[in-house]
This record gives sequence, structure tokens and C-alpha cells, in this order.
Amino acid sequence: MPAPDRKATLREQQLALTRHLRDPDHHPAPGGIEDRRLSVYRELLFNNIESLLAGNFPVIRRLLGDARWRILVRDFYRDHRCQTPLFPEIARELLRYLETRMDATDPPFLYELAHYEWVELALQISEASAADTVHDPAGDLLEGAPVLSPLAWPLAYHWPVHRLGPDHQPATPPDTPTLLLLRREPDGNVRFSELSPLAFRLLQRLGEVPELSGREHLQALAQEAGAGEVADFIAHGHALLRQMHASAVVLGTAQT
Repeated sequence: MPAPDRKATLREQQLALTRHLRDPDHHPAPGGIEDRRLSVYRELLFNNIESLLAGNFPVIRRLLGDARWRILVRDFYRDHRCQTPLFPEIARELLRYLETRMDATDPPFLYELAHYEWVELALQISEASAADTVHDPAGDLLEGAPVLSPLAWPLAYHWPVHRLGPDHQPATPPDTPTLLLLRREPDGNVRFSELSPLAFRLLQRLGEVPELSGREHLQALAQEAGAGEVADFIAHGHALLRQMHASAVVLGTAQT
């Protein structure tokens, strides 16, 4: 029957067109399409992706410069197979691509910087809501189980991602990690702030073992730190929990 042959031919033409649009230097265009029109289509698709990513990764865009940035986007456009057709997820797709990209000319901090820039967008578009998180806002933060806001994300990087830019591109990471808190404010704005090692580890534990009380978390942290005066350590940690509660990073305690 002729119908399956026509379908197979159409599919092959579609695949040939897709291969050409991704990599016009190595895959010829299918026959029957005027090159002038095809050129417009090629540029339109690529420029749309490049413009979208430039808005999501402005620091990387400035740091690499025009030529290297367009090479990176072209490589991504040619080689990566996206897992979603949604435009807001294209930035996440570039991050997935960078996880496995092997290019000696890339800055060694490229992936972490990309994550730092992407995570801001991720929190902006997150559907999580503090109002939907069950908690007691007046609960005892020491005896109850503190509840971390879903809009507060502790982050750790090897590189000082918040300081990287065209004029600051270190060749090696510092001896201490960069610890940051990303949070979405009630007005919708996303803000970063630096964390002390204790604050970061406390927030990390609140996410990992949310059933523990504030006292249990602080006792465990005192043991990790080898603190001699556990009571003083817990008092300091309790003050830190109250500060986090005041800034809505900790919402309150779990309801029993």
C-alpha cells in the first residue's frame, strides 16, 4: 500500500529538517525548500534560544563574551536532547547539558555558576507556598520540630559563585565552600544571603530530618562541632532559630 511509504518519506523529511536545523554545517537541508526561507527559519530558532538563555544566564553571557557564548549555545542546541518542550525549563536543560559537557576551554566553575544563576529562576517559578505548609507559627522552636520554609533553600558551592564575573575568574576554588541562602520574599523577589557554617548545617538538617526537635538538631550539631560547652552551643543555636523564624526562613514548628 502506498500510504505507509508516504508516511515514511514525510517522517524522513522531518528528521532531515530537524538534523539540519540543529547542525546545518554537517547535515544538508532536505530538498524542495528554498535556502533563503530556510536560512530565516534557522536563524529565528537559534536566536530565540540564545536570547532566552542570555536572559537566564547574564553573568555567564558577559563572562564568556559574544563569541564563546554563542559557541556554547550552539553546542547545546546541536547536541542536547531536551526533556521538556516548555520554554521556562530551557535554562534547566542547559544545566543538564553542562553536567556532562567536557570542554577544556570552559571555565572550571562554569557548572556551579550556571546552577547559581538557574536556581534563582527555579525559585521564582516554584509553585511552593509557605501558606500551604502545615505548621504552628507560635510553636517552641527548641522543644518542637522546626519547619523550614519551602521558599528558603540553603546552597553550597566550591566556587564563590556570587562574586564571579568578567573581572573575577579564579583558577582554583578557595579552601572554604561558599554557603548561601536563597529565599523568595512575599513580594516575589528572590534574594541571596551568605550563611555561616552553623546556619547552613542547621538549615540542611531541618530539611533532611524534619521530625527532630530544635534541641535534638542542636545537640547533634554540638557533637559534630566537638563543642565543649553544649549548653552554650544550644543557647546560641536557639537564638539562631529565633532569628530564622523572624525572617520567615523557619515558619514555626510541626503541628502534633
